[in-house]
Amino acid sequence: RTTMKSLRFISAEAFVSNAEFARKNLGAVAHDLFPLLFKASYLLEQGEVIHDLVENWPLFDFNVGKLLGATLDCQEDLSRRTCSVCLESCLTGLRDYVLNQSSPYMKKLKVVDLTGIKDVEVQFCKCKKTMGRWARTQLLSKLCSELLVYLQQAQCNPGTFEISINVLIDLFVTERNYELVVQALLKKCSCPLKICCVAFRSDNLTLQKFFYIIKLTDPSLLRKLEIVHNVHLEMEHLEILFNSIHFPLLMSLTLPARTFNVRRFTATDEQMLSNIGEKMGEMTQLTELSMSFSILTGRIQKLLSPLKTPLKMLDVSNCSLNHADMAYLANSFHANHLEALDLSGHDIPELYPSTFFKLLSHCSSMLRSLTLEDCNIQDTHVNMLILGLSPCQKLQEFKFIGNPLSSQALKHLFTFLCELPMLKNVEFPVPKDCYPIGITYPIDDASLCRFDHQKYERVAEELNLILLQANREDMKASTPLFGSYDAAVHETNNELGAYLIKSFKETLEKFTTSFNKMS
Repeated sequence: RTTMKSLRFISAEAFVSNAEFARKNLGAVAHDLFPLLFKASYLLEQGEVIHDLVENWPLFDFNVGKLLGATLDCQEDLSRRTCSVCLESCLTGLRDYVLNQSSPYMKKLKVVDLTGIKDVEVQFCKCKKTMGRWARTQLLSKLCSELLVYLQQAQCNPGTFEISINVLIDLFVTERNYELVVQALLKKCSCPLKICCVAFRSDNLTLQKFFYIIKLTDPSLLRKLEIVHNVHLEMEHLEILFNSIHFPLLMSLTLPARTFNVRRFTATDEQMLSNIGEKMGEMTQLTELSMSFSILTGRIQKLLSPLKTPLKMLDVSNCSLNHADMAYLANSFHANHLEALDLSGHDIPELYPSTFFKLLSHCSSMLRSLTLEDCNIQDTHVNMLILGLSPCQKLQEFKFIGNPLSSQALKHLFTFLCELPMLKNVEFPVPKDCYPIGITYPIDDASLCRFDHQKYERVAEELNLILLQANREDMKASTPLFGSYDAAVHETNNELGAYLIKSFKETLEKFTTSFNKMS
């Protein structure tokens, strides 16, 4: 891949390509060239040079996302490269910035921003070893703790204790790194590197630990909160969370599966749901809400109507929505502002076809991402779907795996999708005619891979040919059978897998005990 580079950037690459020479001569480099040299070093994976650049950083701020993003000198965006060598060098260089007493530069650094790093599936760095969000959380917490221990034991320059650098980071905490992160947050006041949590993701944590650590993060700064998978947060816990902690800047909220279950609601639960809606209404910045796999039948209005700011992203996949819920969404002020919508797991053609298309027409001018997985969309519905999607000229992503569509219907749909000018990513189902006759939808996990793979490959080639003939090489079409890539899940899958096996074993033991008692 060739990228436009200025003569300045080519010179910077030449300078850092010899690590020993570059490190020796950093003292003679003008301050305003440090950003250029940093990006050149990152591109060439010169870890030692990166370390020394950060250790001697002469500027007020160090924003990794901006430094690695597209610039006039180098148009390539490196912020998607979570190269382990480079990021570890950045963070250890930051620690040594604090400790380095002989640096020729006056210590001006006040803010380090690590939030612009983007975790993606395909890496282009030579080392092929990534440092994901969880590992960055782990390493920064470890370095902060080590730094404090060293400062307490060593004879340091009094000026070292006056250094105060806010390190903005998206924290990712699980059981495995919990203690380390807690220690770093508890000692934040004494540490020159001050962890400032902008986004917080928790998985595989007990509720007690979650409530403890969320208070330590300084929730007043939090912009994104993700409570996922193995945090057993239910509605009453969510009400306690919102009553005890204020999130004035929160823009994005993700709740774990089964947070709500209206099927076992009492009058008290109805009041609790209203209270939660009102508390979310006080979060005036909230524009993204994900609450998949909860049972919310008939309660969407109660939860969303108190919101004062229109939602830009809404994920209500597998939430058992009824016609009243869909009618509320279609007519609400959110509809005209939605940029991302996930309605997976609802039988749209059967339950509320006209209301859904009304919703689609209202959000068509803004919609960028639409997910309709396992929605029972069949061949007979394709023309209607095309009609509904036609005004969505800003659509960039369309995911519809798990729908019973034939090869022929997919070809018809792809011919239309080529006409959406901004569409870049399509996730389509394995055609129904690739599966054995009589397969039922939604397909269970055991049957998901039991299809004619050769026939699928032939159809996939034909679909790609449709894109090629329409000059749409910019469009990527794929069939991720087990869902889209999730960097956070991918990074911690060993821990989560062990947790699931442990949970299954405990459930089995309880069942056996109960069965033995009955016997």
